[in-house]
Order: sequence, then structure tokens, then C-alpha cells
Amino acid sequence: MKAVVLQPSRQVVIEDIPAPGALAPDQVRIQIRNVGICGSDVHYVNHGRIGPFVVEQPMLLGHEAAGVITEVGSQVRQLQVGDRVCMEPGVPDLSSAASRRGLYNLDPAVTFWATPPVDGCLTEEVIHPAAFTYRLPEQLSLAEGAMVEPLSIGMQAATKARIQPGDLAVVIGAGTIGIMTALAALSGGCSQVIIADLQEEKLALIRQHYPAIRTVNIRQQPLLEVVQQVSAGWGANIVLEASGSPRAFDGIVDLLCPGGCLVLVGMPPEPVAMDIVGLQSKEIRIESVFRYANQFERALALMASGRINVKPLISRVYPFAQSVEAFARAVEGIAGDVKIQIELA
Repeated sequence: MKAVVLQPSRQVVIEDIPAPGALAPDQVRIQIRNVGICGSDVHYVNHGRIGPFVVEQPMLLGHEAAGVITEVGSQVRQLQVGDRVCMEPGVPDLSSAASRRGLYNLDPAVTFWATPPVDGCLTEEVIHPAAFTYRLPEQLSLAEGAMVEPLSIGMQAATKARIQPGDLAVVIGAGTIGIMTALAALSGGCSQVIIADLQEEKLALIRQHYPAIRTVNIRQQPLLEVVQQVSAGWGANIVLEASGSPRAFDGIVDLLCPGGCLVLVGMPPEPVAMDIVGLQSKEIRIESVFRYANQFERALALMASGRINVKPLISRVYPFAQSVEAFARAVEGIAGDVKIQIELA
């Protein structure tokens, strides 16, 4: 079968690979239909590595996916052939200490699609554990199903923030994860969410489709000035850093009110300096996010209810035969793009 493969030379190609074999009793076979291109995919294409994860052999790309079940294992009861599904790309050791504590995203033994040396899912079919496969509500498309994975990161961030009804939240970074985080914060009970970025194209898209979110172009107006104005000088209850830019940490403590919460969502490429005394003097609580745990069903419920609409964030959908072109577009980083997907017929 065909697959989109990243070579160690960082070239993206479509290649023939062996089809997966027989199912285990607790697994399902899935015909892949939609796959989103993630920032991590682009990073592997550009750099060949993320921290200790190095592309040393050909690796299938893709981990944001939805598809249709074509076969179920003998012990699977909650799913059946023909179900449209999305899948958690990380599969932990369910007997690990992390999994037993409900922190399965932190299991050191987790195998995560498209994280070297684990292959991704940008191929015609995959075999996956039924426990990490979720039926799509009928009102959601397969393209929307492939957006559940990035939304789950925003959901994890909102959960870690411990939002209280009426909170003011500030999201730094209006990429896919930043927008998902802002939507999750609104759904979680924030009365106001401010999102800040440098790219006017993304902010314009937010204003068009999500008018409940206030946008700030930090090239044109200081973010602190807006936060002070909106909060009558008190500060934001929650700041969610989703850009991964080291510059975002300059003055980040000033945005927060006393007793506020700073949630680290983006991953800076190098260590950053933090104003420890500033954090202490306000008793700021710091939370961090690494993927997600127990969020897919909640994300699906919010999407199915209409509370969160991800369709405006799907910028372009390429047919599978144009996967190389799709990755070239993603690598280009065009300001108006949010999420690029590849569709398999």
C-alpha cells in the first residue's frame, strides 16, 4: 500500500510499504481518510529531529487522523465495521505507573505515531487499539474528526488551568494549538479570552469566525496595555503560552493577576529565562502540557454540540497523490494557513 514517508535526508516521498498483518483481539483495522499536517511533522521535515527524537531511518508521517473501520478484533464490542472514527496517536503501556495514575500521556513507554522510531499513519490503513479509537458523532465529518487531536491539546491546557467561571484568559500564539486552546478556554467557562499574535492573517480569521475571542496584534498594540484595560488593572487570571517563542516570556508575569496561573503549552527550542521573583511575589501557579490524557471524548462532545466549530481552521485539503505538495506548502508556513489536511479517497 502507499504511504507518505520522510527519509533521513529530510525528503518527503510517497512509497509502497507492506500492508499491516492480522488483528489482535483488542484491535481494529482502519482505512485512513483524513490526516492533518502537524507542526511536529513540519519540524521533522525541516530539521530531522525534535530534541532526542531523531529521524535515523525512513518514517511514516502523520498523527492527526480519522478514518473508517474495516475489521474488528474478536474482543472488540464498542466499535463495528463501518464506524467513522478518530484515533489517539499515543498508545501507552496500560500497566505502567503513569497509566494507573491516569497520566498515560506521561508513560515513558508510550508509542506515538510519527515520533522516531515509530511510524505515523499517513498511509492507506492502520491497525490500532480499540481502546484508543473513538466513534465520530454523525454530525461531524471525517475532516473534523482529524481535528480532534489538536483540539485535545487545547482541552488539556484548559483542564490544567483549572478555569473558574468568569475567568479572563490570555492566549499567546494564534497557530492551530493557540486557537484550539482559546476555544477550549471559552468552553471551559472563561468570560473573556484574548489571543495575541504577530500574524494579522490568522487574527483576521479569528475575528471572522470566532468573534467571542478578542484579538491583539502585538506589532500594533502592547498586549499588557490591552490586558490592563480589560481587567481594570488587575491582570489576567490565566495566561496560556502557545507560541513556543522564547520572546513570549518577556514580561509574561506582568500579564497575570496575583494568584493567577501560567500554562506552558508551546515548546521553546531552547531554555528561556523566567522572572522567578515576579512569579513568587504574585504566587503564580505554573502548569505545563505534554500532549493530553482523557480528552478525546470531551473534545468530541463539544464539537458535536456545536460549542466548538473547527471547520474554519481547515485551510486546505490536498488529495493523497499531492501529499508532497501539501508538505511543501506546510513547510512554507504561509501566514493565512492554519491546518492543512491530506485526504485519502
